[in-house]
Amino acid sequence: MTTPTPRPERAAHRRISTALFLAGFATFSLIYCTQPLLPEFSTEFGIDPATSSLALSLTTGCLAFSILAAGALSEAVGRRGLMFVSMVGAALLNLVSAASPSWELLLIARACEGLVLGGVPAVAMAYLAEEMPPERLGRAMGLYVGGTAFGGMIGRVAIGALTEATSWRIALGSMAAVDLVVAFGFLALAPASRNFVRRPGLNPRLHLTAWATHLRHRELPFLFLTGFLSMGAFVTIYNYAGYRLLEAPYSLSQAQIGLIFLTYIFGILASSSAGALADRLGRPPVVLTGVAVMLAGMLATLSSALWLIIGGIAVITVGFFMVHSVASGWVGRLASTNRSHAASLYLLAYYVGSSVMGSLGGWAWHEGEWPAVITFCGVLALGVGAIALRLRRVGRA
Repeated sequence: MTTPTPRPERAAHRRISTALFLAGFATFSLIYCTQPLLPEFSTEFGIDPATSSLALSLTTGCLAFSILAAGALSEAVGRRGLMFVSMVGAALLNLVSAASPSWELLLIARACEGLVLGGVPAVAMAYLAEEMPPERLGRAMGLYVGGTAFGGMIGRVAIGALTEATSWRIALGSMAAVDLVVAFGFLALAPASRNFVRRPGLNPRLHLTAWATHLRHRELPFLFLTGFLSMGAFVTIYNYAGYRLLEAPYSLSQAQIGLIFLTYIFGILASSSAGALADRLGRPPVVLTGVAVMLAGMLATLSSALWLIIGGIAVITVGFFMVHSVASGWVGRLASTNRSHAASLYLLAYYVGSSVMGSLGGWAWHEGEWPAVITFCGVLALGVGAIALRLRRVGRA
């Protein structure tokens, strides 16, 4: 018979889950708030679209590599404080971006924002794995991933609407103000670490050894590859769906295409549900279900009917967030030590997958347009399914 969790502990668990939802929201709203502003930057600074895209790609590129350093730093300075400082620092840098008189200064601020934000995603997974009991970890991780989905959606959709009503500078500044409030909400809710053991000093050999140990682990590298492949497929769908929908017979406007990001709502719901299901049923079955859902959505987008295309993208979003929420929580379960190092490797693979596979998806679009894109993404999704089958023996670990 299972011993009931004491009420104070249940309350602490709810606070942790809510705090990490806020952390996910702040991080991803700050990362992606410039995506709908790229045409505005072209007009304001007289630059071409490729140059304008640096406002986002520099942030995500710097984030990918700062995650490794942030995970190592958290072993010395602690989890909760580093996440708070990262959110506050990034929000302030977003204010600098909003007030930047030149394109060069804006890019410097955005690059620094990516470097600073690495302190949240790498550390959040380790913090949850340390502070949440195993039977509640999946649900908590799902809520955190849901927060990232919600932040990513708001960072794209709301900023575009606010820019149309005011200006891009006010929109960026408003997002910075909101995320400053969110950061202090996180600080108020997140309890101090109880199971974290500080390691004073920054010993490079210690961190290299920790990363090498995780890479030699029997299962963890497969989870890193899961993040790489699943994010690669997901970002490719969103990267090139716009190209298809801008063309005849759809001829949608950029504003209309931007509303597709509202499908992230389904990702928020799927993340929490998938985490709870993984706690009860095991992780491989839920990952396999997510892969099947992604493939079904991809097939739906091959239709010429607009409602089926958009519906298919929504289904793909559900499937991806099922996979990602379970895989990211799984990393924390399998990494018995140096969890922040394991989390940083997972997220490095996740963001590199976004960059590399997203670019290769452009080659697929050039060669065969949407059917080739779906074939490319389908192969990536099948790779994730194969990994889940390989890991089925440790699904409840």
